[in-house]
Amino acid sequence: MSHSVNYPLLRAQLAALVEGIPYETANLANAAALLWQELPDINWAGFYKMEDGALILGPFQGKPACVRIPVGKGVCGTAVATDETQLVHDVHQFPGHIACDCASNSEIVVPIHVKGKIWGVLDIDSPYIGRFTESDQAGLEQFVHTLESVL
Repeated sequence: MSHSVNYPLLRAQLAALVEGIPYETANLANAAALLWQELPDINWAGFYKMEDGALILGPFQGKPACVRIPVGKGVCGTAVATDETQLVHDVHQFPGHIACDCASNSEIVVPIHVKGKIWGVLDIDSPYIGRFTESDQAGLEQFVHTLESVL
C-alpha cells in the first residue's frame, strides 16, 4: 500500500481555505474535510480541543467519535501528555488504546499549539495497519503549523 500525498500542496490548500477567516470552528471543519478528501485509506480525520482539562471532540469527518478523552489516555491523550506526535503502526498494540471505531487499526495524532501551550490535537485513523509513515508525520506536522497560525 503506497500513498503519495503532496503535503506542500495540501498545506497551500489549507492556507487558502483559512486565510482571513476568524472563525475557529469553520477553519477546523474545512481542515478536517480537506484531509478527508485528500488522504487515501483513512476512516476518521478531525480535532480534539483541550477544555476543562480533557480533550473534547471538535470538527471531524467519519463516524461518531468519543466525546471526551482524558489527558494521558489512549493515543490522543498520550500525544497531549508527552507533547509529541504519536505515530501508531497498530493501535491494538498501543497500551490503553481507546477504540472509538473498531474498524481503526492505525492512527496518527499531532499536538496543536497556540501561544506556546497545547491547544488540542489532530487525530487521523485508518482501517489499515501501518497506514501512516514518517513522511506522513512530517507532512501532517507542517499542516498543523499552518493551522496553528489561525487558531
